Amino acid sequence: MSTPVLDVRGLAFAYPDGHQALFGVDLHVHEGERVALLGPNGAGKTTLVLHLNGILGAASSGHGKGTVTVSGLPVEKQHLKEIRRRVGIVFQDPDDQLFLGTVRQDVAFGPANLGLRGAELDRRVMDALDRVGMADFVDRPPHHLSYGQRRRVAVATVLAMEPEVLVLDEPSSNLDPASRRELAEILRSLDVTVLMVTHDLPYALELCPRSVVLSEGVVVADRRTFDVLTDEQLMSAHRLELPWGFDPRRIDSLPG
Repeated sequence: MSTPVLDVRGLAFAYPDGHQALFGVDLHVHEGERVALLGPNGAGKTTLVLHLNGILGAASSGHGKGTVTVSGLPVEKQHLKEIRRRVGIVFQDPDDQLFLGTVRQDVAFGPANLGLRGAELDRRVMDALDRVGMADFVDRPPHHLSYGQRRRVAVATVLAMEPEVLVLDEPSSNLDPASRRELAEILRSLDVTVLMVTHDLPYALELCPRSVVLSEGVVVADRRTFDVLTDEQLMSAHRLELPWGFDPRRIDSLPG
């Protein structure tokens, strides 16, 4: 198999207060995969994600060990600018990523910091907005958009960096059913590797053929999403619950 786009090996991490969040995590995600990262609150999911683009760093902090590489490039201080271009994180609250006067300015912010100007910057902005169906809103102030529209613009701010990996933190949270469906259609259409942190297990089944379950700082399962969601013993042991009335066995088609 090819070199993983994301390659996490033996990642352990403790916060300065002594709380150990990760205990030797291995995670390998290959180009084009869509993988769900599941687990109860406090499992270490956010800590793991923040290592993927160097917001947290195990080795450099003195509080952890292990390695993280992105397409073969180690996540280390001297590579952080390129790592943060390769790994784009879409945070749970879109307002954490939208802080300028117009949609255009917000989407242009990252590429402009890479030195892009003029026609190439405009192309990046419009291409990213086209991919999320928001090109018609390019000159709108973000605070005039609906929550679902802001979530899509937040995705565009990351896509404008042309990342190799798109990491999404609870992408379906606070979305109405129509916005939830529209975002799913967008995510399916993207030609980018996706790691999706979510408590929304039906969304994981819909979008991600593979799921990794993190619990108490270790990987306890890594297999087909359908197999995870139908393993009642695994689900119960790690506080994962399906919505009332939702049965994965009744889903006619699974993502490929």
